[in-house]
Amino acid sequence: MHAEMRFAGEGGYQLVVDGTPQSHVDPERPELLVYEYVQRIGHVLDAMRPGPLTAVHLGAGALTLPRYVAATRTGSRQQVIELEPGIVEIVREVAPLPREASIRIRYGDARAVLERLPAGLMGVCDLVVVDVFAGSQTPAHVTSLEFHERVRALLAPDGVLCVNLADGKELRFVRSQLATLSTVHPHVAAIADTGFLKGRRYGNLVAVASAQPLPLDGVPAALQRDPWPAKVVVGDELRRFASSGAIVTDATALPSPPPSRSVFG
Repeated sequence: MHAEMRFAGEGGYQLVVDGTPQSHVDPERPELLVYEYVQRIGHVLDAMRPGPLTAVHLGAGALTLPRYVAATRTGSRQQVIELEPGIVEIVREVAPLPREASIRIRYGDARAVLERLPAGLMGVCDLVVVDVFAGSQTPAHVTSLEFHERVRALLAPDGVLCVNLADGKELRFVRSQLATLSTVHPHVAAIADTGFLKGRRYGNLVAVASAQPLPLDGVPAALQRDPWPAKVVVGDELRRFASSGAIVTDATALPSPPPSRSVFG
């Protein structure tokens, strides 16, 4: 594994792991979200109830979203789970975390660490973000029904789950993930641009799920103001989109499809 922080032209730094751009962060402007999928998760966070959050992040990246939560919701308590200590060390050397932020980092495989999180976190998390990648692919063992049932156990009754999913033109992976999430959670939405949803290109989709109606007021308008406008897919439209997706179990799980070499060229 080779990771480095590269100075970004728009300011801040880009985390690149094994040649794949993973995250952008500006330690002087933690409210700045540059990657489009991160902006979309940010819009969901902004629409949640005001005040500090209890949050768990599976996958550290450049610690962009934990910094955003700390900056926009003072007093939040956050846990970050990351497999590679070296990535966090590189990130923190270039972009240290704010001293006042309550962000604890735990090292290990996301699913394995879930099994040994403190009992006090069960059923109280306002937010869980799943953004787990090995290189440019999501590992199979964090895509299954069994995994998402374990994630659900962290959530408060009105807690919100956000999952970053990447897929290519056929969209089999994201459809199956949305079908799986819909089996675990009563309320599910997808956020992506229309070109991706029509299978025109490799890209990212943000899945949002909860036991309660999703806090999405203002999100569609915010998405239209972004440099890369996207839409929220819910209700019957989401059910139609996910209808061809097979529910994923530990026995059938596969990693997300790799991008073509041109994607990050």
